[in-house]
Amino acid sequence: MTSSDLEHLARTAYEAHRGAHPTDLPAWEETTEQEQQAWKVAVHAVAAQTGTTIMERAAPVRALVIQTGDKRRTFQAEFTAGRQGNLPIDDEFASGHHCRFLVAHGQWLVEDMGSTNGTWLNGRRFHAAQRLKKGDKIKIGHTVIVVVSA
Repeated sequence: MTSSDLEHLARTAYEAHRGAHPTDLPAWEETTEQEQQAWKVAVHAVAAQTGTTIMERAAPVRALVIQTGDKRRTFQAEFTAGRQGNLPIDDEFASGHHCRFLVAHGQWLVEDMGSTNGTWLNGRRFHAAQRLKKGDKIKIGHTVIVVVSA
């Protein structure tokens, strides 16, 4: 398992824990190096016990290609969108970390992160993670993100 695989798995495990935890936990990027290292050690230990890496058994994930205005971006791993997200949204109605794009069971999902103005999918505000498909329109404030492929 490479260090980037380990980083990705640790981040994924942490974000799953964060999503299931009843209290607010900081995003991966906001955790300390010590906390991130602890998650990496835990993921490595689980992978070592199975005799294979978790990546070998996971379904391959297709890239998520999105377009905002005339700008197209491709993502291979989970990310956040918002004024301070991995996908920066320059919109006064967007929260710092407005929503998260994540993978579950080989499918891309979008999930609101408790934003003030909500996240909208195809004209409807949602409160639970939603599966994404080609042509979907995600609205964050006044910004529209179009799914080119998922």
